[in-house]
Amino acid sequence: MNSKQKNIVLIVGFITVLYICYILAVSKTLEQKELYNNLSKEVILSKNAPKQLSLLKQKEVYYDSLLTKYQLDGSSIQNNLLKVINSYAESNNLKVVSFLEPHVIAQNDLTIKTYDFTVEGNYNDIIKLIYQLEQQTKFGEIVNIHFEKKKNFRTGRYYLRARVLLKSFG
Repeated sequence: MNSKQKNIVLIVGFITVLYICYILAVSKTLEQKELYNNLSKEVILSKNAPKQLSLLKQKEVYYDSLLTKYQLDGSSIQNNLLKVINSYAESNNLKVVSFLEPHVIAQNDLTIKTYDFTVEGNYNDIIKLIYQLEQQTKFGEIVNIHFEKKKNFRTGRYYLRARVLLKSFG
């Protein structure tokens, strides 16, 4: 063999030895390094677990307080809405004339319910009811209010009737 062939064999042998070293040592070292990184991330997460648990408990207390503040207990929104309207109507000389089933629309994984109810009474009392529904109880947003002045022909007196549409997401 001449020196050129010896150099080629030497280079091929050197590359083969490097490849065998990579397979036997370096690749396993890299796998162990990846495993070490994953386990150290899990250790960090497990150290933060009590802190995260306390934060979750605080959030639960906060959300429970919101539910009680906005008068949303375990029953449906429709029942809660009717209960709020009736209690306000009893205390403020309003009359609930009708409360229809909600109109439900489903769009892009979002359910929109529109509640339709009618009340009779004084204009200011009706406006206060609307304010309470929209701002204090957070049932949804008032989409439409239609006021009608009607006459009771038996007594000859006029009264105000309001038909309210309330839109709720959820």
